[in-house]
Amino acid sequence: MAKDFSKLSKEELLKLVEKQEAELDAKKYGLVWDREREPEQVVLDCENNLPILKRIAKKEIRTDESDDNIFIEGDNYHSLTVLNYTHKGKIDFIYIDPPYNTGKKDEWKYNDKFIDENDSYRHAKWLNMMEKRLELSKHLLKEDGVIFISIGEQEVANLNLLCGKVFRHENFLTIIARISKTASDKGKHFAPSCDYIVCYAKNKTNIDTSNFYDEVDEDLYTKEDKDGRYRDDIALYQSALDTRPNQRYFIKCPDGSLVIPPGKSMPKEKKEGAKANPIKGDGVWRWAIDNGFKDKKHLLVFKETKNSPLLDQNGNKARYNIYTKSYLEERRGKGVKPRNFLVDKKFLNRRGSDYLKTLGLDFPYSKPKELIDHLMKIAHIPQDAIILDFFAGSGTTGEAVLDLNNEEKSKRRFILCTNNEGQIAEEVCYPRIEKIIEGFIKQNNGKTKIDGLGGNLQYYKTDLIPVERIDNINDKQRHELTEKAGQMIAIKENTFEEVEICEWYQIFENKNKTRKTAVYFRENTDKFEELVKKVKNTKTILYVFSYGRIDKKTFKYLEKNITIEDIPEPILEIYKEINQTLKDK
Repeated sequence: MAKDFSKLSKEELLKLVEKQEAELDAKKYGLVWDREREPEQVVLDCENNLPILKRIAKKEIRTDESDDNIFIEGDNYHSLTVLNYTHKGKIDFIYIDPPYNTGKKDEWKYNDKFIDENDSYRHAKWLNMMEKRLELSKHLLKEDGVIFISIGEQEVANLNLLCGKVFRHENFLTIIARISKTASDKGKHFAPSCDYIVCYAKNKTNIDTSNFYDEVDEDLYTKEDKDGRYRDDIALYQSALDTRPNQRYFIKCPDGSLVIPPGKSMPKEKKEGAKANPIKGDGVWRWAIDNGFKDKKHLLVFKETKNSPLLDQNGNKARYNIYTKSYLEERRGKGVKPRNFLVDKKFLNRRGSDYLKTLGLDFPYSKPKELIDHLMKIAHIPQDAIILDFFAGSGTTGEAVLDLNNEEKSKRRFILCTNNEGQIAEEVCYPRIEKIIEGFIKQNNGKTKIDGLGGNLQYYKTDLIPVERIDNINDKQRHELTEKAGQMIAIKENTFEEVEICEWYQIFENKNKTRKTAVYFRENTDKFEELVKKVKNTKTILYVFSYGRIDKKTFKYLEKNITIEDIPEPILEIYKEINQTLKDK
Protein backbone atom coordinates (compact mmCIF):
# COMPACT_ATOMS: atom_id res chain seq x y z
CA MET A 1 0.00 0.00 0.00
CA ALA A 2 1.36 3.45 -0.94
CA LYS A 3 2.15 5.75 1.98
CA ASP A 4 0.14 8.96 2.46
CA PHE A 5 2.54 11.91 2.64
CA SER A 6 -0.14 14.62 2.33
CA LYS A 7 -0.27 15.34 6.07
CA LEU A 8 3.50 15.70 6.53
CA SER A 9 4.98 19.15 7.08
CA LYS A 10 7.60 20.63 4.80
CA GLU A 11 10.29 19.94 7.39
CA GLU A 12 9.16 16.33 7.77
CA LEU A 13 9.17 15.82 4.00
CA LEU A 14 12.69 17.28 3.74
CA LYS A 15 13.92 14.94 6.46
CA LEU A 16 12.32 11.99 4.66
CA VAL A 17 13.97 12.92 1.35
CA GLU A 18 17.36 13.36 3.05
CA LYS A 19 17.01 9.97 4.71
CA GLN A 20 16.12 8.25 1.42
CA GLU A 21 19.03 9.93 -0.36
CA ALA A 22 21.40 8.76 2.35
CA GLU A 23 20.09 5.22 2.04
CA LEU A 24 20.54 5.29 -1.74
CA ASP A 25 24.08 6.63 -1.40
CA ALA A 26 24.89 3.83 1.03
CA LYS A 27 23.64 1.06 -1.28
CA LYS A 28 26.26 -0.99 -3.03
CA TYR A 29 26.19 -3.69 -5.67
CA GLY A 30 24.71 -6.86 -4.27
CA LEU A 31 21.57 -8.44 -2.94
CA VAL A 32 18.67 -6.51 -1.44
CA TRP A 33 15.79 -8.34 0.22
CA ASP A 34 12.96 -7.78 2.66
CA ARG A 35 14.40 -7.85 6.16
CA GLU A 36 12.79 -9.91 8.88
CA ARG A 37 9.14 -9.34 9.67
CA GLU A 38 9.31 -12.34 12.01
CA PRO A 39 12.82 -12.57 13.55
CA GLU A 40 14.07 -16.10 14.13
CA GLN A 41 13.33 -17.25 17.65
CA VAL A 42 16.60 -19.19 17.87
CA VAL A 43 18.43 -15.93 17.22
CA LEU A 44 16.32 -13.98 19.72
CA ASP A 45 17.10 -16.72 22.24
CA CYS A 46 20.73 -15.58 22.22
CA GLU A 47 19.78 -12.10 23.41
CA ASN A 48 18.50 -13.46 26.72
CA ASN A 49 20.34 -16.75 26.97
CA LEU A 50 23.92 -17.99 26.86
CA PRO A 51 24.44 -20.98 24.51
CA ILE A 52 26.54 -23.80 25.95
CA LEU A 53 27.22 -27.46 25.17
CA LYS A 54 26.28 -30.47 27.30
CA ARG A 55 28.25 -33.66 26.77
CA ILE A 56 26.24 -36.84 26.25
CA ALA A 57 28.76 -39.35 27.60
CA LYS A 58 26.70 -42.45 26.78
CA LYS A 59 26.97 -41.64 23.06
CA GLU A 60 30.74 -41.30 23.05
CA ILE A 61 32.43 -43.61 20.52
CA ARG A 62 36.01 -44.69 21.16
CA THR A 63 38.03 -47.19 19.12
CA ASP A 64 41.61 -45.88 18.92
CA GLU A 65 44.03 -43.13 19.99
CA SER A 66 43.21 -40.63 17.22
CA ASP A 67 41.84 -37.16 18.02
CA ASP A 68 38.11 -36.92 18.68
CA ASN A 69 35.53 -35.84 16.15
CA ILE A 70 32.60 -33.73 17.36
CA PHE A 71 28.86 -34.20 16.94
CA ILE A 72 26.55 -31.36 18.08
CA GLU A 73 22.79 -31.84 18.25
CA GLY A 74 20.78 -28.63 18.31
CA ASP A 75 19.91 -25.63 16.19
CA ASN A 76 22.96 -24.78 14.10
CA TYR A 77 22.74 -21.08 15.00
CA HIS A 78 23.38 -21.97 18.64
CA SER A 79 26.07 -24.47 17.62
CA LEU A 80 27.86 -21.89 15.47
CA THR A 81 27.69 -19.35 18.28
CA VAL A 82 29.47 -21.77 20.63
CA LEU A 83 31.99 -22.70 17.92
CA ASN A 84 32.88 -19.02 17.59
CA TYR A 85 34.45 -19.47 21.04
CA THR A 86 35.94 -22.94 20.63
CA HIS A 87 37.03 -22.86 16.96
CA LYS A 88 37.39 -19.27 15.79
CA GLY A 89 39.92 -19.23 12.93
CA LYS A 90 40.55 -23.00 13.19
CA ILE A 91 38.39 -24.51 10.40
CA ASP A 92 40.06 -25.45 7.10
CA PHE A 93 37.05 -26.56 5.07
CA ILE A 94 33.28 -26.14 5.32
CA TYR A 95 30.74 -28.10 3.32
CA ILE A 96 27.01 -27.56 3.83
CA ASP A 97 23.87 -28.79 2.13
CA PRO A 98 21.18 -26.34 3.33
CA PRO A 99 17.48 -26.48 2.38
CA TYR A 100 17.10 -25.73 -1.33
CA ASN A 101 13.88 -23.78 -0.68
CA THR A 102 12.02 -25.55 -3.47
CA GLY A 103 8.61 -24.76 -1.99
CA LYS A 104 7.90 -28.31 -0.86
CA LYS A 105 5.65 -28.06 2.20
CA ASP A 106 7.84 -30.13 4.55
CA GLU A 107 11.32 -29.05 3.40
CA TRP A 108 12.36 -26.57 6.10
CA LYS A 109 11.04 -24.60 9.05
CA TYR A 110 11.25 -20.96 10.08
CA ASN A 111 10.10 -20.29 13.65
CA ASP A 112 8.66 -23.80 13.87
CA LYS A 113 6.53 -23.35 10.75
CA PHE A 114 7.19 -25.17 7.50
CA ILE A 115 7.85 -22.76 4.63
CA ASP A 116 6.09 -23.68 1.39
CA GLU A 117 5.60 -22.08 -2.01
CA ASN A 118 2.54 -20.14 -0.78
CA ASP A 119 4.64 -18.11 1.66
CA SER A 120 5.22 -14.81 -0.17
CA TYR A 121 8.30 -14.15 1.95
CA ARG A 122 9.90 -17.58 1.61
CA HIS A 123 12.95 -16.31 -0.29
CA ALA A 124 13.48 -13.46 2.19
CA LYS A 125 13.13 -15.82 5.15
CA TRP A 126 15.60 -18.23 3.56
CA LEU A 127 18.11 -15.42 2.98
CA ASN A 128 17.73 -14.14 6.54
CA MET A 129 18.26 -17.64 7.89
CA MET A 130 21.32 -18.27 5.71
CA GLU A 131 22.96 -14.88 6.20
CA LYS A 132 23.20 -15.23 9.97
CA ARG A 133 24.75 -18.67 9.77
CA LEU A 134 27.19 -17.76 7.01
CA GLU A 135 28.31 -14.73 9.00
CA LEU A 136 29.05 -16.96 12.00
CA SER A 137 30.80 -19.56 9.86
CA LYS A 138 33.05 -16.97 8.19
CA HIS A 139 34.79 -16.27 11.50
CA LEU A 140 35.47 -19.97 11.99
CA LEU A 141 37.48 -20.33 8.79
CA LYS A 142 41.24 -20.03 8.70
CA GLU A 143 42.57 -17.26 6.46
CA ASP A 144 43.16 -19.85 3.71
CA GLY A 145 39.92 -21.73 4.45
CA VAL A 146 37.20 -22.46 1.88
CA ILE A 147 33.45 -23.08 1.94
CA PHE A 148 31.44 -25.22 -0.51
CA ILE A 149 27.63 -24.95 -0.47
CA SER A 150 25.29 -27.28 -2.37
CA ILE A 151 22.17 -25.55 -3.68
CA GLY A 152 19.42 -25.90 -6.28
CA GLU A 153 18.36 -23.58 -9.07
CA GLN A 154 15.75 -21.86 -6.86
CA GLU A 155 18.34 -20.03 -4.74
CA VAL A 156 21.68 -20.39 -6.55
CA ALA A 157 21.68 -16.78 -7.80
CA ASN A 158 20.62 -15.40 -4.42
CA LEU A 159 23.14 -17.56 -2.58
CA ASN A 160 26.01 -16.42 -4.78
CA LEU A 161 25.17 -12.76 -4.15
CA LEU A 162 24.70 -13.44 -0.44
CA CYS A 163 28.10 -15.13 -0.24
CA GLY A 164 29.57 -12.16 -2.10
CA LYS A 165 28.17 -9.94 0.65
CA VAL A 166 29.37 -12.13 3.52
CA PHE A 167 32.73 -13.35 2.16
CA ARG A 168 33.22 -10.45 -0.32
CA HIS A 169 32.84 -10.87 -4.08
CA GLU A 170 36.61 -10.93 -4.70
CA ASN A 171 36.81 -14.23 -2.78
CA PHE A 172 34.51 -16.03 -5.22
CA LEU A 173 36.10 -19.26 -6.52
CA THR A 174 33.49 -20.78 -8.83
CA ILE A 175 30.03 -22.32 -9.11
CA ILE A 176 30.20 -26.04 -9.85
CA ALA A 177 27.33 -27.55 -11.82
CA ARG A 178 26.59 -31.19 -10.92
CA ILE A 179 24.42 -33.70 -12.73
CA SER A 180 22.34 -34.83 -9.76
CA LYS A 181 19.72 -36.97 -11.47
CA THR A 182 19.27 -38.57 -14.89
CA ALA A 183 15.70 -39.83 -15.06
CA SER A 184 13.70 -36.90 -13.73
CA ASP A 185 10.89 -35.53 -15.92
CA LYS A 186 8.98 -33.61 -13.25
CA GLY A 187 9.70 -30.07 -14.44
CA LYS A 188 6.99 -27.99 -16.12
CA HIS A 189 9.18 -26.74 -18.96
CA PHE A 190 12.56 -28.46 -18.49
CA ALA A 191 13.52 -31.77 -16.89
CA PRO A 192 15.53 -30.79 -13.77
CA SER A 193 18.82 -32.68 -13.87
CA CYS A 194 21.44 -30.66 -12.04
CA ASP A 195 22.21 -28.63 -8.96
CA TYR A 196 25.12 -26.42 -8.01
CA ILE A 197 27.94 -25.90 -5.50
CA VAL A 198 28.80 -22.30 -4.67
CA CYS A 199 32.47 -22.00 -3.70
CA TYR A 200 34.12 -19.13 -1.79
CA ALA A 201 37.39 -18.56 0.04
CA LYS A 202 37.85 -16.74 3.33
CA ASN A 203 40.67 -14.82 1.66
CA LYS A 204 41.54 -15.91 -1.87
CA THR A 205 44.92 -14.14 -1.80
CA ASN A 206 46.05 -16.68 0.81
CA ILE A 207 45.25 -19.69 -1.37
CA ASP A 208 48.05 -21.04 -3.56
CA THR A 209 46.39 -21.91 -6.88
CA SER A 210 48.77 -24.85 -7.25
CA ASN A 211 46.96 -26.47 -4.30
CA PHE A 212 43.69 -26.54 -6.24
CA TYR A 213 43.93 -29.43 -8.66
CA ASP A 214 42.32 -32.71 -9.58
CA GLU A 215 44.19 -35.96 -9.97
CA VAL A 216 44.84 -37.14 -13.51
CA ASP A 217 42.44 -39.88 -14.64
CA GLU A 218 44.89 -42.40 -16.09
CA ASP A 219 42.09 -44.32 -17.80
CA LEU A 220 41.70 -41.44 -20.26
CA TYR A 221 45.21 -42.00 -21.66
CA THR A 222 44.18 -44.75 -24.05
CA LYS A 223 46.63 -44.11 -26.92
CA GLU A 224 50.32 -44.86 -27.09
CA ASP A 225 53.33 -44.05 -29.26
CA LYS A 226 57.09 -44.33 -28.83
CA ASP A 227 56.98 -41.64 -26.12
CA GLY A 228 54.35 -43.39 -24.01
CA ARG A 229 50.62 -43.25 -23.28
CA TYR A 230 48.80 -40.08 -24.29
CA ARG A 231 45.38 -38.57 -24.87
CA ASP A 232 44.21 -36.07 -27.47
CA ASP A 233 43.82 -33.00 -25.31
CA ILE A 234 41.63 -29.96 -25.88
CA ALA A 235 41.77 -28.10 -29.18
CA LEU A 236 44.90 -26.05 -29.76
CA TYR A 237 43.19 -22.69 -30.08
CA GLN A 238 41.48 -20.68 -27.37
CA SER A 239 39.21 -17.66 -27.00
CA ALA A 240 40.27 -14.45 -28.67
CA LEU A 241 42.34 -11.69 -27.19
CA ASP A 242 43.38 -8.89 -29.56
CA THR A 243 46.65 -8.41 -27.66
CA ARG A 244 48.25 -11.63 -29.00
CA PRO A 245 49.53 -10.80 -32.51
CA ASN A 246 51.98 -13.74 -32.50
CA GLN A 247 49.27 -16.32 -31.84
CA ARG A 248 47.11 -15.99 -34.97
CA TYR A 249 48.76 -17.72 -37.92
CA PHE A 250 48.35 -20.50 -40.50
CA ILE A 251 49.18 -24.14 -39.72
CA LYS A 252 49.63 -26.65 -42.56
CA CYS A 253 47.49 -29.81 -42.50
CA PRO A 254 48.40 -33.28 -43.92
CA ASP A 255 46.67 -32.53 -47.24
CA GLY A 256 48.59 -29.26 -47.65
CA SER A 257 45.69 -26.97 -46.71
CA LEU A 258 46.15 -24.21 -44.17
CA VAL A 259 44.00 -23.68 -41.10
CA ILE A 260 43.52 -20.82 -38.65
CA PRO A 261 41.24 -20.23 -35.66
CA PRO A 262 37.84 -18.65 -36.40
CA GLY A 263 37.86 -14.88 -36.84
CA LYS A 264 37.85 -12.05 -39.37
CA SER A 265 41.52 -11.11 -39.69
CA MET A 266 43.54 -13.28 -42.12
CA PRO A 267 47.29 -13.38 -42.96
CA LYS A 268 48.26 -11.72 -46.24
CA GLU A 269 50.52 -14.62 -47.23
CA LYS A 270 49.11 -18.12 -47.68
CA LYS A 271 51.85 -20.18 -46.06
CA GLU A 272 52.45 -21.89 -42.73
CA GLY A 273 53.49 -19.41 -40.08
CA ALA A 274 52.06 -16.35 -41.85
CA LYS A 275 50.60 -14.09 -39.12
CA ALA A 276 47.57 -11.82 -38.82
CA ASN A 277 46.90 -9.19 -36.18
CA PRO A 278 43.79 -10.41 -34.33
CA ILE A 279 40.91 -8.04 -33.82
CA LYS A 280 38.37 -8.26 -31.00
CA GLY A 281 36.45 -11.50 -31.37
CA ASP A 282 39.17 -13.38 -33.28
CA GLY A 283 40.49 -16.69 -32.02
CA VAL A 284 44.19 -17.33 -31.46
CA TRP A 285 46.38 -20.41 -31.07
CA ARG A 286 47.57 -21.49 -27.67
CA TRP A 287 51.24 -21.21 -28.67
CA ALA A 288 53.00 -18.19 -30.13
CA ILE A 289 54.62 -18.82 -33.54
CA ASP A 290 58.09 -17.98 -32.26
CA ASN A 291 57.71 -19.29 -28.73
CA GLY A 292 56.76 -22.94 -28.62
CA PHE A 293 54.97 -23.84 -31.85
CA LYS A 294 58.04 -24.94 -33.81
CA ASP A 295 59.31 -27.05 -30.89
CA LYS A 296 55.93 -28.62 -30.21
CA LYS A 297 54.67 -29.22 -33.74
CA HIS A 298 55.30 -32.96 -33.32
CA LEU A 299 52.55 -33.00 -30.66
CA LEU A 300 49.83 -31.91 -33.09
CA VAL A 301 47.07 -34.37 -33.93
CA PHE A 302 45.07 -33.63 -37.09
CA LYS A 303 41.57 -35.07 -37.35
CA GLU A 304 39.27 -34.84 -40.34
CA THR A 305 35.77 -33.73 -39.38
CA LYS A 306 32.66 -32.16 -40.88
CA ASN A 307 32.27 -29.91 -37.85
CA SER A 308 35.66 -28.26 -37.54
CA PRO A 309 35.54 -24.83 -35.89
CA LEU A 310 38.68 -23.83 -37.84
CA LEU A 311 38.85 -21.89 -41.12
CA ASP A 312 40.97 -22.75 -44.18
CA GLN A 313 43.15 -20.29 -46.14
CA ASN A 314 40.09 -19.09 -48.07
CA GLY A 315 37.97 -18.38 -45.01
CA ASN A 316 35.81 -21.49 -45.46
CA LYS A 317 35.13 -24.28 -42.91
CA ALA A 318 38.27 -26.39 -42.69
CA ARG A 319 38.44 -30.15 -43.21
CA TYR A 320 40.60 -30.63 -40.12
CA ASN A 321 40.47 -29.86 -36.44
CA ILE A 322 43.68 -29.84 -34.40
CA TYR A 323 44.34 -31.44 -31.02
CA THR A 324 47.52 -31.95 -29.01
CA LYS A 325 49.06 -35.01 -27.46
CA SER A 326 49.12 -34.90 -23.68
CA TYR A 327 51.42 -37.56 -22.23
CA LEU A 328 50.56 -39.35 -19.02
CA GLU A 329 54.09 -39.23 -17.60
CA GLU A 330 54.16 -35.46 -18.00
CA ARG A 331 50.82 -35.05 -16.19
CA ARG A 332 51.20 -37.71 -13.48
CA GLY A 333 51.79 -36.09 -10.12
CA LYS A 334 51.04 -32.58 -11.41
CA GLY A 335 47.28 -32.82 -11.60
CA VAL A 336 44.95 -30.66 -13.65
CA LYS A 337 42.73 -27.75 -12.74
CA PRO A 338 39.41 -29.14 -11.45
CA ARG A 339 36.42 -28.65 -13.76
CA ASN A 340 33.43 -26.67 -12.54
CA PHE A 341 31.01 -29.31 -13.77
CA LEU A 342 30.55 -32.87 -12.52
CA VAL A 343 28.98 -35.47 -14.77
CA ASP A 344 30.28 -38.75 -13.34
CA LYS A 345 27.52 -41.13 -12.23
CA LYS A 346 29.19 -41.53 -8.84
CA PHE A 347 27.99 -38.00 -8.01
CA LEU A 348 24.29 -38.74 -8.61
CA ASN A 349 21.92 -38.19 -5.67
CA ARG A 350 20.54 -41.70 -5.81
CA ARG A 351 23.99 -43.03 -4.94
CA GLY A 352 23.66 -41.35 -1.55
CA SER A 353 20.19 -42.65 -0.68
CA ASP A 354 20.89 -46.15 -2.08
CA TYR A 355 24.07 -46.37 -0.02
CA LEU A 356 22.23 -45.46 3.20
CA LYS A 357 19.92 -48.41 2.65
CA THR A 358 22.95 -50.73 2.82
CA LEU A 359 23.51 -49.32 6.31
CA GLY A 360 19.92 -50.10 7.24
CA LEU A 361 19.06 -46.38 7.30
CA ASP A 362 16.35 -44.50 5.44
CA PHE A 363 16.93 -40.89 4.33
CA PRO A 364 16.00 -39.83 0.78
CA TYR A 365 18.08 -36.64 0.51
CA SER A 366 21.60 -37.79 1.34
CA LYS A 367 24.39 -36.50 -0.90
CA PRO A 368 26.77 -39.17 -2.21
CA LYS A 369 29.89 -39.35 -0.07
CA GLU A 370 31.96 -39.36 -3.27
CA LEU A 371 30.93 -35.73 -3.81
CA ILE A 372 32.34 -34.43 -0.52
CA ASP A 373 35.38 -36.67 -0.96
CA HIS A 374 35.99 -35.08 -4.39
CA LEU A 375 35.64 -31.54 -3.05
CA MET A 376 38.09 -32.15 -0.22
CA LYS A 377 40.58 -33.74 -2.62
CA ILE A 378 40.55 -30.95 -5.21
CA ALA A 379 41.01 -28.37 -2.43
CA HIS A 380 43.94 -30.40 -1.02
CA ILE A 381 43.22 -29.49 2.55
CA PRO A 382 45.95 -30.33 5.10
CA GLN A 383 46.41 -33.81 6.50
CA ASP A 384 45.35 -32.55 9.95
CA ALA A 385 42.52 -30.30 8.70
CA ILE A 386 39.29 -29.67 10.61
CA ILE A 387 36.16 -29.99 8.45
CA LEU A 388 32.82 -28.47 9.48
CA ASP A 389 29.30 -29.28 8.27
CA PHE A 390 26.59 -27.31 10.08
CA PHE A 391 23.72 -28.73 7.99
CA ALA A 392 24.95 -32.27 8.61
CA GLY A 393 21.72 -34.09 7.68
CA SER A 394 22.54 -37.78 7.35
CA GLY A 395 26.24 -37.32 8.20
CA THR A 396 27.73 -37.74 4.71
CA THR A 397 30.54 -35.28 5.45
CA GLY A 398 31.58 -37.21 8.54
CA GLU A 399 31.83 -40.47 6.65
CA ALA A 400 33.71 -38.80 3.78
CA VAL A 401 36.33 -37.54 6.25
CA LEU A 402 36.71 -41.00 7.81
CA ASP A 403 37.04 -42.52 4.33
CA LEU A 404 39.70 -40.00 3.33
CA ASN A 405 41.64 -40.61 6.55
CA ASN A 406 41.56 -44.34 5.87
CA GLU A 407 42.69 -43.85 2.26
CA GLU A 408 45.47 -41.33 2.91
CA LYS A 409 46.42 -42.33 6.49
CA SER A 410 45.65 -38.74 7.50
CA LYS A 411 44.40 -37.21 10.77
CA ARG A 412 41.60 -34.94 9.61
CA ARG A 413 38.74 -34.30 12.03
CA PHE A 414 35.11 -33.36 11.49
CA ILE A 415 32.50 -31.33 13.33
CA LEU A 416 28.89 -32.17 12.48
CA CYS A 417 26.02 -29.92 13.57
CA THR A 418 22.41 -30.98 13.07
CA ASN A 419 19.06 -30.50 14.73
CA ASN A 420 16.90 -33.49 15.54
CA GLU A 421 13.99 -32.60 13.25
CA GLY A 422 12.28 -35.89 12.43
CA GLN A 423 14.80 -37.60 14.76
CA ILE A 424 17.47 -37.23 12.04
CA ALA A 425 20.27 -36.79 14.59
CA GLU A 426 19.34 -39.80 16.72
CA GLU A 427 18.02 -42.17 14.05
CA VAL A 428 20.12 -41.38 10.96
CA CYS A 429 23.20 -39.18 11.44
CA TYR A 430 24.61 -40.59 14.68
CA PRO A 431 23.84 -44.26 13.83
CA ARG A 432 25.55 -43.80 10.47
CA ILE A 433 28.78 -42.45 12.01
CA GLU A 434 28.65 -45.17 14.67
CA LYS A 435 28.38 -47.89 12.03
CA ILE A 436 31.20 -46.48 9.92
CA ILE A 437 33.53 -46.18 12.90
CA GLU A 438 32.72 -49.51 14.57
CA GLY A 439 31.63 -51.65 11.60
CA PHE A 440 28.23 -52.96 10.53
CA ILE A 441 26.31 -55.70 8.77
CA LYS A 442 25.72 -54.60 5.18
CA GLN A 443 22.08 -54.92 4.13
CA ASN A 444 22.18 -56.36 0.61
CA ASN A 445 21.04 -59.59 -1.02
CA GLY A 446 22.81 -61.40 1.77
CA LYS A 447 24.37 -60.02 4.92
CA THR A 448 28.01 -58.97 4.74
CA LYS A 449 30.06 -57.86 7.73
CA ILE A 450 31.89 -54.61 7.01
CA ASP A 451 34.82 -53.65 9.22
CA GLY A 452 34.77 -50.22 10.81
CA LEU A 453 37.18 -47.46 9.78
CA GLY A 454 37.99 -46.61 13.38
CA GLY A 455 37.97 -43.20 15.01
CA ASN A 456 36.41 -41.46 17.99
CA LEU A 457 33.39 -39.24 18.53
CA GLN A 458 32.19 -36.91 21.26
CA TYR A 459 28.45 -36.16 21.32
CA TYR A 460 27.05 -32.85 22.61
CA LYS A 461 23.69 -31.12 22.80
CA THR A 462 23.20 -27.38 22.80
CA ASP A 463 21.67 -25.81 25.91
CA LEU A 464 20.88 -22.28 27.09
CA ILE A 465 21.59 -20.46 30.35
CA PRO A 466 18.82 -17.86 30.91
CA VAL A 467 19.96 -14.28 31.61
CA GLU A 468 18.12 -10.98 31.78
CA ARG A 469 20.24 -9.45 29.03
CA ILE A 470 23.43 -10.74 27.48
CA ASP A 471 25.08 -7.32 27.91
CA ASN A 472 24.15 -7.19 31.60
CA ILE A 473 25.22 -10.44 33.28
CA ASN A 474 25.05 -10.61 37.07
CA ASP A 475 27.61 -12.32 39.29
CA LYS A 476 25.51 -15.43 39.85
CA GLN A 477 25.12 -15.94 36.10
CA ARG A 478 28.88 -15.50 35.57
CA HIS A 479 29.48 -18.29 38.08
CA GLU A 480 26.90 -20.52 36.40
CA LEU A 481 28.45 -19.99 32.97
CA THR A 482 31.92 -20.77 34.34
CA GLU A 483 30.73 -24.01 35.94
CA LYS A 484 28.93 -25.12 32.77
CA ALA A 485 31.57 -24.00 30.25
CA GLY A 486 33.95 -26.84 31.02
CA GLN A 487 32.93 -28.97 28.05
CA MET A 488 33.31 -26.00 25.69
CA ILE A 489 36.77 -25.32 27.09
CA ALA A 490 37.70 -29.00 26.71
CA ILE A 491 36.70 -28.80 23.05
CA LYS A 492 38.67 -25.59 22.58
CA GLU A 493 41.82 -27.16 24.02
CA ASN A 494 41.27 -30.63 22.49
CA THR A 495 41.48 -32.28 25.93
CA PHE A 496 38.32 -34.39 26.17
CA GLU A 497 39.12 -36.78 29.02
CA GLU A 498 37.52 -35.53 32.26
CA VAL A 499 39.91 -36.41 35.09
CA GLU A 500 38.15 -34.80 38.03
CA ILE A 501 35.32 -32.42 38.92
CA CYS A 502 34.26 -30.94 42.26
CA GLU A 503 32.52 -27.79 43.45
CA TRP A 504 35.79 -25.84 43.13
CA TYR A 505 37.37 -26.96 39.88
CA GLN A 506 37.37 -29.30 36.90
CA ILE A 507 40.32 -31.05 35.18
CA PHE A 508 40.57 -32.52 31.66
CA GLU A 509 43.49 -34.14 29.82
CA ASN A 510 44.30 -35.36 26.33
CA LYS A 511 44.53 -39.03 25.37
CA ASN A 512 48.27 -39.48 25.86
CA LYS A 513 48.16 -37.54 29.15
CA THR A 514 50.71 -34.96 27.99
CA ARG A 515 48.41 -31.93 28.34
CA LYS A 516 45.77 -30.84 30.82
CA THR A 517 43.07 -28.20 30.90
CA ALA A 518 41.71 -26.99 34.23
CA VAL A 519 38.89 -24.63 35.22
CA TYR A 520 38.81 -22.95 38.63
CA PHE A 521 35.21 -21.96 39.41
CA ARG A 522 35.48 -19.62 42.38
CA GLU A 523 36.65 -16.12 43.23
CA ASN A 524 37.62 -17.57 46.62
CA THR A 525 41.13 -19.03 46.21
CA ASP A 526 41.00 -21.52 49.13
CA LYS A 527 41.36 -24.55 46.80
CA PHE A 528 43.48 -22.91 44.11
CA GLU A 529 46.84 -24.23 45.34
CA GLU A 530 45.30 -27.69 45.67
CA LEU A 531 44.41 -27.56 41.97
CA VAL A 532 47.85 -26.24 41.02
CA LYS A 533 49.52 -29.20 42.76
CA LYS A 534 47.41 -31.63 40.73
CA VAL A 535 48.59 -30.21 37.39
CA LYS A 536 52.10 -29.01 38.25
CA ASN A 537 53.92 -31.79 36.36
CA THR A 538 51.91 -31.46 33.13
CA LYS A 539 51.63 -28.73 30.51
CA THR A 540 48.34 -27.09 31.52
CA ILE A 541 46.01 -24.30 30.41
CA LEU A 542 44.36 -23.06 33.63
CA TYR A 543 41.15 -21.04 33.27
CA VAL A 544 40.53 -18.86 36.31
CA PHE A 545 37.18 -17.31 37.18
CA SER A 546 36.97 -13.52 37.42
CA TYR A 547 34.31 -10.82 37.13
CA GLY A 548 36.25 -9.20 34.30
CA ARG A 549 39.75 -9.60 32.91
CA ILE A 550 42.34 -10.82 35.39
CA ASP A 551 45.86 -9.47 35.91
CA LYS A 552 47.98 -12.41 34.77
CA LYS A 553 51.06 -10.92 36.40
CA THR A 554 49.70 -12.04 39.76
CA PHE A 555 50.28 -15.65 38.66
CA LYS A 556 53.94 -15.22 37.70
CA TYR A 557 54.93 -17.44 40.63
CA LEU A 558 53.40 -20.49 38.96
CA GLU A 559 55.49 -23.10 37.18
CA LYS A 560 56.19 -22.34 33.50
CA ASN A 561 54.14 -25.35 32.42
CA ILE A 562 50.93 -23.53 33.55
CA THR A 563 49.33 -20.90 31.32
CA ILE A 564 46.58 -18.71 32.81
CA GLU A 565 43.43 -17.77 30.88
CA ASP A 566 40.27 -15.81 31.77
CA ILE A 567 36.81 -17.27 32.23
CA PRO A 568 33.97 -16.38 31.52
CA GLU A 569 34.74 -12.93 30.05
CA PRO A 570 36.14 -14.14 26.68
CA ILE A 571 32.94 -16.13 26.06
CA LEU A 572 30.74 -13.17 26.96
CA GLU A 573 32.72 -10.83 24.73
CA ILE A 574 32.21 -13.10 21.71
CA TYR A 575 28.49 -13.53 22.43
CA LYS A 576 28.00 -9.78 22.85
CA GLU A 577 29.83 -9.10 19.60
CA ILE A 578 27.65 -11.59 17.72
CA ASN A 579 24.45 -10.04 19.09
CA GLN A 580 25.59 -6.50 18.37
CA THR A 581 26.54 -7.41 14.80
CA LEU A 582 23.03 -8.73 14.18
CA LYS A 583 21.45 -5.59 15.64
CA ASP A 584 23.58 -3.39 13.38
CA LYS A 585 22.36 -5.09 10.18
